[in-house]
Amino acid sequence: NMDSTLHYIHNDSDLSTNSSFSPEEERKSKVQDVVPQALLDQYLSMTDPSRAQTVDTEIAKHCAYSLPGVALTLGRQNWHCLKDTYETLASDMQWKVRRTLAFSIHELAVILGDQLTAGDLVPVFNGFLKDLDEVRIGVLKHLHDFLKLLHLDKRREYLYQLQEFLVTDNSRNWRFRAELAEQLILLLDLYSARDIYDYLRPIAFSLCADKVSSVRWISYKLVSEMVKKLYMASTSTFVVDLMNELVEKFCRCQKWSGRQTFVFICQVKCLFVYIFG
Repeated sequence: NMDSTLHYIHNDSDLSTNSSFSPEEERKSKVQDVVPQALLDQYLSMTDPSRAQTVDTEIAKHCAYSLPGVALTLGRQNWHCLKDTYETLASDMQWKVRRTLAFSIHELAVILGDQLTAGDLVPVFNGFLKDLDEVRIGVLKHLHDFLKLLHLDKRREYLYQLQEFLVTDNSRNWRFRAELAEQLILLLDLYSARDIYDYLRPIAFSLCADKVSSVRWISYKLVSEMVKKLYMASTSTFVVDLMNELVEKFCRCQKWSGRQTFVFICQVKCLFVYIFG
């Protein structure tokens, strides 16, 4: 009964349900009326691992690259047609396939909306966070873009994991830490003053002492923006504690490099206004 099938497809309340289908029911679950069905079937068949081994080893990567476009064309109501394919690609043995998905997961989240993102994309996102650095950099570069789409309670869960971005497979991968500092600047707008002080402040101080100057320079801007954010908050105790820590850790540091760090932080946003004003 095609009418009942289409009713199921366009019913938003059924999009996130998980049930075991028979082969016939599974075929019907991938029926849509946006593009020719044969075209969609051909695309879905390209993700078959056996086909990737015998036809083209890069075919899965190309499918992963095109998936956000396919999802946008089909629309949010037809996500169930692509969900299994997306999960198959997200667990592909080739890291290049997973990396491609990691770089576009924030775009897919915009297409799907908050409910489908929380149910179907967050588990994949969490898996990417524990993947190789080549895959993790994809979610890190768009960390703010993805987290801002989540509800506040779900977003706060990632505060505990931000510290893990300081650890990389290769310690020489300084660009990874530089990107983390850039993203933390954007994340300041998503969290409360207490969250910034408790979770983002320790990471920022660690980045300020990085061995690579490019990472340190971005971190100076991060600390400066952090002071500004806490200064504008209704609770003033956090900014006072942060400034005291800056003075104790850097301004009164026995090493000249620490005192220089304090000067550079002040230089970024003229923080002497906050300290002595």
